Amino acid sequence: MPLEPLQADVLGPDYRVETFSLPPDDEGPVVATLVTLEPERPNGRAVLHVHGFADYFFHDEYARWWADRGYTFYALDLRKYGRSLREHQTPHYVSDLAEYFGEIDLAWWRITQRDGFTDVIASGHSTGGLTLPLWVHERRPAELRALVLNSPWFDMQGAAWLRSPATRVALERLGTRRPMQPIPRKVNDVYGRTLHREHGGEWDYDLDWKPLQSRPVYIGWLRAVRRGHAQLHAGLDVTCPTLVLSSARSWFGEQTDETATTHDIVLDVQQIRKWASSVGRHVTSVAVKGAIHDIVLSRPEVRATAYAALDTWLRAWVEPASAVE
Repeated sequence: MPLEPLQADVLGPDYRVETFSLPPDDEGPVVATLVTLEPERPNGRAVLHVHGFADYFFHDEYARWWADRGYTFYALDLRKYGRSLREHQTPHYVSDLAEYFGEIDLAWWRITQRDGFTDVIASGHSTGGLTLPLWVHERRPAELRALVLNSPWFDMQGAAWLRSPATRVALERLGTRRPMQPIPRKVNDVYGRTLHREHGGEWDYDLDWKPLQSRPVYIGWLRAVRRGHAQLHAGLDVTCPTLVLSSARSWFGEQTDETATTHDIVLDVQQIRKWASSVGRHVTSVAVKGAIHDIVLSRPEVRATAYAALDTWLRAWVEPASAVE
């Protein structure tokens, strides 16, 4: 697929962005977007990051943490998200998580073939933390050295009936008949307000690309996610070292500023830890006390703890092996 020339990104002059043209779907033309941050002192390695649901890449501190270690940092805005969202599209909708494999393939080609990296770490958050292991299991890229998953969406949170066989059958049937039907759900803006600078948070990002109240969930899209969950639960064969980061605790009761800024109020962290070992043969699971759903957007002292854990894991399992090779 053709690639547009590198251009300056919304994050500033240190970043460059390029757009991938993908095969059109029922809604029309489709694109994905790759953002790049170059380190001052390259170490010959790279990172590819994939965001979560109702999200896009704006995590400057996370990118610079990797760049400060010498990694060339790439972040992919998937089709119908963030920089890749077009007016004619239903935000985030796909009927199969494997549809994302097309842009991940192109990003990987850009990183490994065009840019020549043979030592790459893949990083994913939330839904991206589910999609990436599925892609790795299917593609088995030779250049992959490690996988970092930040609060990956490994199961359906909530009441047990949501995970029952009857619900699975109903979702399959409705997903076939009425895939674009929105699913009624209660959504508030507490999580978004804890993040965004204009609402008491620390971070500045585009509220059109990452709304305070998330986005609608469609039956066909949720069916795709549940199929991904089922594949994960059956066991994947990811052979590289994998780090699964989660908050120490979830909170689904009445939310206050304190609970919202010290707990995962989006996913059930017990489920994340339960299914972490299903990713592959070499998985390290770390619970970060006081972390929120997107761990690298937590309070500064919590982020410091998370980065220290990531650093320790890299030094123990990833960078020595890379140095030997």
